[in-house]
Amino acid sequence: MQKKIIKEELTSSQGPLAHKKITKMNPVSGGCIHNAWQIELSNGIELFAKTTSNEKFSMLQFEADCLKQLRQYANPKLLKIPEPLAVQKLSQTSILLMPWLDLCNGDQSTLGEGLAFLHKDSTSQSNKDFGWSRKGYIGSSIQERGLGENWGTFFVNFRLIPQIKKGESWGLKLSDFKELLRNLSIFLNEHEPKPSLVHGDLWSGNIAIEKSGKGIIFDPASWWADREVDIAMTRMFGGFSKDFYN
Repeated sequence: MQKKIIKEELTSSQGPLAHKKITKMNPVSGGCIHNAWQIELSNGIELFAKTTSNEKFSMLQFEADCLKQLRQYANPKLLKIPEPLAVQKLSQTSILLMPWLDLCNGDQSTLGEGLAFLHKDSTSQSNKDFGWSRKGYIGSSIQERGLGENWGTFFVNFRLIPQIKKGESWGLKLSDFKELLRNLSIFLNEHEPKPSLVHGDLWSGNIAIEKSGKGIIFDPASWWADREVDIAMTRMFGGFSKDFYN
């Protein structure tokens, strides 16, 4: 029933595929927040769609904005980032539509080079502020909106403290961490980082390799940060090779 409703929404007069004929629509596994679909049109074009409730439309909007920003600074010879073709709220569902990409495993050298280029190029063109001007998401968790020139202070106030406050229901007390957070703020500024556009949720489930050898990154939670945010995230769950880090 859900598949039928989404198909009708996609091809309605207000849908992103208005009056197009869908010949194949298969669910794609892997997501835990939205539903995902592989779609084939009668002209042979393949697409990827994320669908969710209208209450979560802002999450799809944020993802589309992140993809657009990342594409602006990425070197397309090294790194492929999905293009958001449409993001739309319809009567019963919200949809983010992108080209279908064939994801593979393989040598991660070009992925690492592409990420380094993205960080370097965005840093050279960025303003002086860390953060993001609108509310963001990482998974289903909210990333606080805000901008600031001081990296250590921003990271503590907008990333660490919100997490500690969530932990108050488990018995954590913000007052117990004040000295630690003050020292962390100083430590994080020691290498004088500049704002880079980061993917923001760079774990092994959000990367792949194209058959050509290019790296692919997707499902971002982007913001302007110390570029080491991305490197740190790759260490959390493994899946990145020595070639990537080299």
